[in-house]
Amino acid sequence: MPLYTGLISPLSLIDYMSADKTPAPLSSLPTSKVARAARFAKTGLNVGANYVKHYAKRAVGAESTAQDLHEANAAELYGALSEMKGSVLKVAQMLAMEKNILPAAYAEQFAQAQYQTPPLSGPLVVKAFRDAFGKSPFELFEAFDPAARQAASIGQVHWARKDGRELAVKVQYPGVAASIRSDIRLVKPVALRILGLDEATVRPYLEEVETRLLEETDYTLELQRGQHIAQACAHLPHLEFPQYYPKLSAARILTMDWLPGQHLREFLATDPTQAVRNQLGQALWDFYHFQLHTLRQVHADPHPGNFLLRAEHGGTVAVLDFGCVKQIPADVHRLFTDLLSPATLQDEARLTALLTQAGVLRPDDTPARRAFYLRTMQA
Repeated sequence: MPLYTGLISPLSLIDYMSADKTPAPLSSLPTSKVARAARFAKTGLNVGANYVKHYAKRAVGAESTAQDLHEANAAELYGALSEMKGSVLKVAQMLAMEKNILPAAYAEQFAQAQYQTPPLSGPLVVKAFRDAFGKSPFELFEAFDPAARQAASIGQVHWARKDGRELAVKVQYPGVAASIRSDIRLVKPVALRILGLDEATVRPYLEEVETRLLEETDYTLELQRGQHIAQACAHLPHLEFPQYYPKLSAARILTMDWLPGQHLREFLATDPTQAVRNQLGQALWDFYHFQLHTLRQVHADPHPGNFLLRAEHGGTVAVLDFGCVKQIPADVHRLFTDLLSPATLQDEARLTALLTQAGVLRPDDTPARRAFYLRTMQA
């Protein structure tokens, strides 16, 4: 498995800023194996139709480029993944973080999964609360917004208030936990045939998604992890973590503080000063450095949707979502340490060998790309 799978640097956040969209709420979600397989089959037929249209246009001399075909198929595929959510959408999210793997049209479409996907409608949200607590959210909280403030791959976030506190309530999509393994089997042929990826490239991502999602769908585990890491990192400056509320949480519902701040794209639009940018970057570095070298585990889902930034106090980072936390094996820690040592950075041959071992440099990289990675490390 590539070293970086599930361990993406916080510096990569800058690369993944897509246009914010607010899709229409979903009134139903395919949850059974048959329904989810049928949705994939429909997508396959529509993709096939796109190919037929593409080649028919070219046969009569009309203009139809490969980019046009990729864009049509990317939109069709993302629409299906957004409806199905869960592990299939998580695969899209992870592949979008590795832009070198996907054609640009797919990377741009799939990057939407990092910010906003179609949310569940109000009645489905109320049903989730009744199943978990025997009460509607309007009985449980003093105030509750049934419209999701953010929707992602396995759950969506709602605003609520109780005892004068503003709260963020994460609601997991129905059927996500039960469909993980069958979804992975469904998405593999799509990745191989429609996206044109080879099995050796796809396999580690699918294995990683399955393992992590089995953990991420357990909100009780996420609550425990969030409390542990927040306590362990409380001494680090310019970081903020939410407080969790076990009595308002369940296996598929998680309640925590509503923290102020903006996602990266919106925050950068405010044109923060260089001093604020530097402090935010230092805070992220300190956070991951402490996790890597002291805790030997990391918040391993560092896409832009999981951080809130604000300029107060010279720059503050709020860290969200501890569903994906990865342990750092001793050999991986040793490799990271060796990569960052001054001796390695001064020895290009050793640096190249270690970056290759880490999976950062690949045999099919162009000379320009290899030179870019080496130059970046040595800067």
